[in-house]
Amino acid sequence: MQPIPFDSRSTADDVVARLDLKGRTILVTGCNSGIGFETIRALSTRGAHIIGLARSLQAAREACGRLGPSASATAVACDLADLACVVAAANTVRTLGRPLDAIVCNAGVMCPPSLEVRYGVELQFLVNHIGHFLLVNHLLDRVPDRTGRIVIVSSSASTEFAPKEGIMFDNLDGSRFYKPFTFYGQSKLANALFASELSRRLAPRQIAVNSLHPGAVGGTGLQRTLRFPFTLIMPIARLFMKSIAQGAATQTLLAVSPLVAGVTGKYWSACRVSRGSTFLDQPVIAERLWRTSEEIVAAHTHAAI
Repeated sequence: MQPIPFDSRSTADDVVARLDLKGRTILVTGCNSGIGFETIRALSTRGAHIIGLARSLQAAREACGRLGPSASATAVACDLADLACVVAAANTVRTLGRPLDAIVCNAGVMCPPSLEVRYGVELQFLVNHIGHFLLVNHLLDRVPDRTGRIVIVSSSASTEFAPKEGIMFDNLDGSRFYKPFTFYGQSKLANALFASELSRRLAPRQIAVNSLHPGAVGGTGLQRTLRFPFTLIMPIARLFMKSIAQGAATQTLLAVSPLVAGVTGKYWSACRVSRGSTFLDQPVIAERLWRTSEEIVAAHTHAAI
């Protein structure tokens, strides 16, 4: 891997400053706000065609429209909490006939104060992991061998808040207990484990798959579900957080930079390979998560993984 001149202070614009992305197509979920929008904005300035996915078609269209009249973008509705909608979104993307040079799984929800269960699993696990698991697997044949990239946004919560057993396979529905931060950490660990296992499975195709911690980023919509006392401290905490432009840097780097070509199966932070959860060194749990995810998808959709 080449030396990387970027760090925690770098922005998405810094990462793409000297790149020509004309001819590349990059799909980004959660494109309508926060680091998702900043990612598509930075990529589009360098000529990439953006496929922007958001929970509603209106939100996706508004985000793509904000890129400006010279931008090339396609808006697609993709509610990651609705598996039928995820399949429909994937089918829509497939009809475009474009190779997907990169898929950036950026969308997510954080810490709903009360338990929400859909398809037999807790909402954060569904949106942050299962929805992306289904979407990516449904689009893998559109990702080119050797040059394709898949970027999955995890979080330091995967190490700080995940349960001691990593994934609570016997409590995915929260029926035993529900703690918002524990289940958020579990979903973010699932993101990193998915990236690790997908990297292994795609090794013969030489498709790069990496996960990342974007950093604590102020001004995004991710914290909108937080309740007291976190709402009290957030205005002060934001003073020490990354800007949205800085938060988008690592995923932008992994999606397009030639500096990380061929690097796969890593967990990143601040534009550097970082130390993630110790569970990432245990392929057995990643394989079990994959099987469990397949079972959830199979039970509620007709999509084949």
